[in-house]
Amino acid sequence: MPIPHETGATAVVRAATGSALPHPPAAVEAEGLVRAFGGRKAVNGISLTLADGDCLALFGPNGAGKTTLLRLLGGLLKPTRGTTKLHGVPLPGPSETRRLVGLISHHSMLYPALTVRENVRFAAECQGVVNADTATSDVLRRLRVLDREQQPVRFLSRGLQQRVSIARALVHAPRLVLLDEPYTGLDEVGALAFTDALRELKAGGATLVLVTHNLVEGIALATRAVIMRQGTFVHDEPTPTGGFNLAEFQGRYRALVHEGLA
Repeated sequence: MPIPHETGATAVVRAATGSALPHPPAAVEAEGLVRAFGGRKAVNGISLTLADGDCLALFGPNGAGKTTLLRLLGGLLKPTRGTTKLHGVPLPGPSETRRLVGLISHHSMLYPALTVRENVRFAAECQGVVNADTATSDVLRRLRVLDREQQPVRFLSRGLQQRVSIARALVHAPRLVLLDEPYTGLDEVGALAFTDALRELKAGGATLVLVTHNLVEGIALATRAVIMRQGTFVHDEPTPTGGFNLAEFQGRYRALVHEGLA
């Protein structure tokens, strides 16, 4: 049984290890991650640690290894070498640990014939959410699609489908949120609602890993910005005091990626 006032993540650690920890482990801890596809290493020897409330923004050209790394960090892909731990539990881990992860991508991953509410409620039930109806209404309201709850998703625009997909991924209040080009298809209203939801998650201690080609979106949320090339980090920078200077970061990105300067 979890100890009084214990967080869900710490309770998972106790359940997996059988003992209490004197200090909470890092939210995400990766060591020597390598993922090869044939003879090519999409991720090549990456180690990192993320704390509760961190947002790691991953930038880089196509084929840099960003999405592969994101999936490795969430235990959705098995590494060729190396390990990843989520709140101290080696991934992929037990079902209790896997429920701490939420994935949002540019693919909607929705059931077209089901309504908006049915899609999100089904996800809530699969994740073991106690009050699935209330959680579904809350997240649909936050993403500003509650007024569409009875519509089959096949009749929604691409942008509205993306909002429902985001709601599906957030309904169980994940502690690690994996975001792969999540703003694709969103209009201004949807993007603002989504960013507000992400800021709320961060403030509540959730850890975010964001893959995007949009530097403005990425550094707006980031506590750490990484530029990847050929499966490795070529630039790794925590948020400076006062925030990132967009022009400087864009210049650095161009130098490291477009001009190929290390």
